Amino acid sequence: MADTLNVVPASVIRNLADKLYEKRKNAALELEGIVKQLAAAGDHEKISAVINLLAEEFTYSPQANHRKGGLIGLAAATVGLSTEAAQHLEQIVPPVLRSFFDQDSRVRYYACEALYNIAKVVRGEFIFFFNQIFDALCKLSADSDANVQNAAHLLDRLVKDIVTESDQFSIEEFIPLLRERMNVLNPYVRQFLVGWITVLDSVPDIDMLGFLPDFLDGLFNMLSDSSHEIRQQADAALSEFLQEIKNSPSVDYGRMAEILVQRACALDEFTRLTAVTWINEFVKLGGDQLVPYYADILGAILPCISDKEEKIRAVARETNEELRAIRADPAEGFDVGAILSIAKRELSSEWEATRIEALHWISALLERHRIEVLSVLDDIFDTLLKGLSDPVDEVVLLVLEVHACIAKDTQHFRQLVVFLVHNFRVDKNLLEKRGALIIRRLCVLLDAERVYRELSTILEGEADLDFASTMVQALNLILLTSSELSGLRDLLKQSLANAAGKDLFVSLYASWCHSPMAIISLCLLAQTYQHASSVIQSLVEEDINVKFLVQLDKLIRLLETPIFAYLRLQLLEPGRYVCLLKALYGLQMLLPQQSAAFKILQTRLKTVPPYSLSSEQIKRTSLGIPYSQILHHMPSGSQIMEDGDISRDMGSAPNGINFTARLQQFEQMQQQHRMHAKSQLQSQFRNNSTSTKEMQKPEEPPQSVSDFRRPSSRSSSRRGPGQLQL
Repeated sequence: MADTLNVVPASVIRNLADKLYEKRKNAALELEGIVKQLAAAGDHEKISAVINLLAEEFTYSPQANHRKGGLIGLAAATVGLSTEAAQHLEQIVPPVLRSFFDQDSRVRYYACEALYNIAKVVRGEFIFFFNQIFDALCKLSADSDANVQNAAHLLDRLVKDIVTESDQFSIEEFIPLLRERMNVLNPYVRQFLVGWITVLDSVPDIDMLGFLPDFLDGLFNMLSDSSHEIRQQADAALSEFLQEIKNSPSVDYGRMAEILVQRACALDEFTRLTAVTWINEFVKLGGDQLVPYYADILGAILPCISDKEEKIRAVARETNEELRAIRADPAEGFDVGAILSIAKRELSSEWEATRIEALHWISALLERHRIEVLSVLDDIFDTLLKGLSDPVDEVVLLVLEVHACIAKDTQHFRQLVVFLVHNFRVDKNLLEKRGALIIRRLCVLLDAERVYRELSTILEGEADLDFASTMVQALNLILLTSSELSGLRDLLKQSLANAAGKDLFVSLYASWCHSPMAIISLCLLAQTYQHASSVIQSLVEEDINVKFLVQLDKLIRLLETPIFAYLRLQLLEPGRYVCLLKALYGLQMLLPQQSAAFKILQTRLKTVPPYSLSSEQIKRTSLGIPYSQILHHMPSGSQIMEDGDISRDMGSAPNGINFTARLQQFEQMQQQHRMHAKSQLQSQFRNNSTSTKEMQKPEEPPQSVSDFRRPSSRSSSRRGPGQLQL
């Protein structure tokens, strides 16, 4: 200290600590002259002593005026050193930087002013302290004092100028500091950071693009800032980087893809749009680099296809098409299982468009990588089956197309039909609302005969008789009404003429036995009219219930449709198709006379012409005897049953159908249904009885069985057949 006093007069030291700025300024000017003389003499030891005095006794002083004076003095000393200041910077700069965090705002202001003057003198030598200066400026940019902020901005501009003209700046050392600061939320700091990113990116010798993954997430985070100015600055910086990516031959797409995938799910619309736009460009430019990231990218794009913002939806759809058009190979890192997992997840999306695109992806994977998809089929099969219950028809049809593609193999075809029947069994609404759509579409995609044969085989052994009956009725209605099954109907019409028709008839017959009306419909379709009549006559009281009559009503109305036009035309030859008439009259006898179906059928039967009957039959007709009685009085070997019925419907027909055995099969199945219905009624009765007994309290003690009077066997034998025992 004493040595320093010999160099610096006491008055200068005293004035540096004065509360008046003018005195401190004059003292700093005197100090500048002293240092300049010492520098000219080359006495750097004394210069170091002066600088140490300013740092220790002034800038570290508890007195604010001392600290202010010390900062002005350090700046003056630097100016005095001029070109030789570089060798003393390690003494000069740290005390100034420490003052940036002083509690007194005026001290912080003087610190900015001092460092500004120091930087003007040393210029490029200043780069050595860049990271510390950048960190200090970053904090001062959000200072609570407006004057300090303004001073920091002036210093910031000077430092930027120095960096842009320096060849000593190390971007590698700077990036970790930048990455650490990018998540700060303060708007002033964000503006400061974006400003620096933009400036550094404009320097040709600094490769900011190579380090873009380190601060890309921070820039995207700024797109949702509440300040419009910050959003604009961040967007401008991102747009510039995207343009550089398009023009650059070497880009690290992988690391950035991970960031973009996360940002594509952001709550902010502008952030999502920007992220999806970047992903779109990456898919076009990235090529093989993006193969390992396809699943993640797809997981981000599929939800955006259903975004509420039209621009996002449009870019997402385009990106999805671009991605699906790329034919990557598993050997190149393309993970089929990961893509399937994403598609499976999005099948549960609440948005229709996303579910549709997920199904398109599964279809594309099946087409290109069938073996890999089938190897993990168990992971997605249940989800695909649930898709059959989707409220949107287009989704259901696409699910069926995927299932049909899977079911090209016999093993998977059987599995599909078994699971489908199981779903119909556990979800009655699915069968009721979507059953027809599902079955019809599968028949188109997988061959109607194959589908119906497999369904019949499964339903033949179905343990749930009620479900089997309902399912067969649904299949029968589809068979009779769907245009997609016209070929199957044509084949069944040839059941008595060729082996293919016969095999199909026999295959369906076993399961159709679960429903009397389904069997009758099948016989009418196959033109086995005598067997249809036999089935009708085999029905007993328990068979003719409300459900049966409802089904019969539907059949009568179907007989008036174009599908059964051939049957109505056959009525023009009643002499040849006597069994057809007998079957139709049998159906009419089962209908209530006041029902609409009865009147429809009666009207149709009245139109049957008499000209093909024998003279005896015509005579009976002219006497007012209806066809039903004519049929009843006809001998079994009457000539009226010509080739049309005899060759078609004998017990052992030439085509090999054993109708006697078929009738027995039908009767046995119906007997099972009757026993099942009785057991259900008994179970219901017992449950009702138990509930009633629990609710009622006994008022009198129960009587023994012997208390009841029993009629004698003689009195019982005297009762008439119409009397009831009381």
